[in-house]
Amino acid sequence: MKRTRIKELLQTAAAGQPVLVQGWVRTFRNNQFIAINDGSTIQNVQAVVALNMLDEATLKRITTGACVAVKGSLIPSPAKGQAVEVKAEEVTILGDSDPEKFPLQPKKHSLEFLREIAHLRVRTNTISAVMRVRHAMAFAVHKFFNDR
Repeated sequence: MKRTRIKELLQTAAAGQPVLVQGWVRTFRNNQFIAINDGSTIQNVQAVVALNMLDEATLKRITTGACVAVKGSLIPSPAKGQAVEVKAEEVTILGDSDPEKFPLQPKKHSLEFLREIAHLRVRTNTISAVMRVRHAMAFAVHKFFNDR
């Protein structure tokens, strides 16, 4: 199955279709709700894991910053704040993240702090938004000169 970007998922109204979402865990609540972001948009998509679907060892590995792949079906979300969510059928951890060593937690970080962790700062909302704007501007300039 081919991966679907979160930006495309959030623009789709087609419910019930099978999807594969890959990205980094932003938050993991109640051993059931995983907020995943792949960098294609500032918004996250929520994956809902059925209780007792994953064993205890796997649940402990799903931490902020971990890289995951979630296969499931896209369903309309009953909660406010999002139009759709992914009902998980299979969760694969592609890369672990040690919560003791991973400095980005779901809170606001100062730009000074982000300068110290250059390899991770693009995962923050602020820097990723700046990079998307920068890309759009560079692409527009490139397209302008390429067309003329």
